[in-house]
Amino acid sequence: MPGDRPRRAPGALPPVRKSLGQHFLHDARALDRIVAALELTGAETVLEIGPGRGALTDRLVPLARRLVLIEYDRALANLLRQRYAAVPSVEVVEADVLATDFGALAGGPYVLVGNVPYYITTPILFQALERPRPDRAVYLVQREVAERIVAAPGSRIYGALSVNIQAVATPEIVARVPAGAFRPAPKVDSAIIRIVPRPDPVIGPGDEPRFRALVQQLFGMRRKQLRRGVRSVASLDVAHADAALAAAGIDPEARPETLAPGAFAALMRALS
Repeated sequence: MPGDRPRRAPGALPPVRKSLGQHFLHDARALDRIVAALELTGAETVLEIGPGRGALTDRLVPLARRLVLIEYDRALANLLRQRYAAVPSVEVVEADVLATDFGALAGGPYVLVGNVPYYITTPILFQALERPRPDRAVYLVQREVAERIVAAPGSRIYGALSVNIQAVATPEIVARVPAGAFRPAPKVDSAIIRIVPRPDPVIGPGDEPRFRALVQQLFGMRRKQLRRGVRSVASLDVAHADAALAAAGIDPEARPETLAPGAFAALMRALS
């Protein structure tokens, strides 16, 4: 009838939705690098964020004991349900990843993997830091974000994201992926990054929310000396701010980007 939307031909792929930041990885070498970085034994529950058209999923199916696909796009979720209907180990969850409780969905230990949409990368990374954390997480992210995550103290790109991840986990860039490895190609290059929880986190479970808040607040004033930043975030006078910094072994004239995660933890305890 006039005005009806044309139907897709059987087997045709759903259209790309730019509003969801969809860029589908098709490069076989990059896909294999992601799978290798997960170090799957066949005993794991794997949560895949944004499986899209299933290029990575196809490689994960024979390697995972249980594979949970978190897909927001309804058309893609339906495509995945049809493709893996005969595979009992695969479950498709049509949901907003930012509204998903990874631990509850996994129901036990799990690993996390995904080609993460650029526009919600940081919220997803912080979400995955919530307990219970994945035993391993491998993400395909914008190269600039990956470099920020692994940046060392004193670096121009070292910031709150670097500190919060490095305080509880060890990140490493596995490989860099050019824009041409995607369809459609994004305007920037990407990187595969692997994040593994530290056996010796600088903060305990009960301190994590307070630690993250302090780090975010101080990096919100990254151009200011820590004496002024501490006075502002903790409502202290100069003498008490200097005393807290001295107790943490921190130079009051230093700036946030020079502190290692352990120093932020020491400052948090001193302010307590």
